[in-house]
Amino acid sequence: MKLVVISPESDEPREHAVLAALFSAGLARYHVRKPYWSQEKLSTWLNVVPTQWRSRLVLHQCHELAVELGCGGVHFKEVGRVIPNPPEWLRRVKDNAPYLFTSRSCHDIQTLGTALGNYDAVFFSPIFPSISKLGYRPTVDPVTVAERLSHRTNEERKTEVIALGGITPATVARCDELGFDGVAVLGALWQSAEPVKVFDALQQSLSSHVA
Repeated sequence: MKLVVISPESDEPREHAVLAALFSAGLARYHVRKPYWSQEKLSTWLNVVPTQWRSRLVLHQCHELAVELGCGGVHFKEVGRVIPNPPEWLRRVKDNAPYLFTSRSCHDIQTLGTALGNYDAVFFSPIFPSISKLGYRPTVDPVTVAERLSHRTNEERKTEVIALGGITPATVARCDELGFDGVAVLGALWQSAEPVKVFDALQQSLSSHVA
């Protein structure tokens, strides 16, 4: 299973130092989600990241910076559950940047079905009660999710389905049982006084409990 980390929304003084430690510890994909930042502020933040690590970054906004600064991918959030597959912007960019990793958010089974096969990865959330968003709880029965994942076609399986929401070292094994291809962590890591230790614990959980 894949282990993905999502950035905190706002300024986090520890972020660059923690990110360097996570990359050194083997993190392959870091989602940069800063919804309230200007493009200028995000560009300044990205320029601090060493160039050898930028291919591991996936941007959630200001997607044009991904090509400009050598980031590895772009992510599309779900607004009204309507996202063209793939978005027109992405079709144009892919002509010049075919390497770009693509992902999107999904919150229900029907939308998940329309995304499978059209993106490299999909975040399905919340799979457990969210840690970072109080009161944000699952609206889809996990058994229903597992049923849909088990019936994916070969083409649909080209899209990784990543569990998001309430991910901790204790919930990783359950995500594997449900048939997810990976997990994405946010609250459990950034609300910790020692985020790198949380990352290490997640990696150990993946290796110990997931076949």
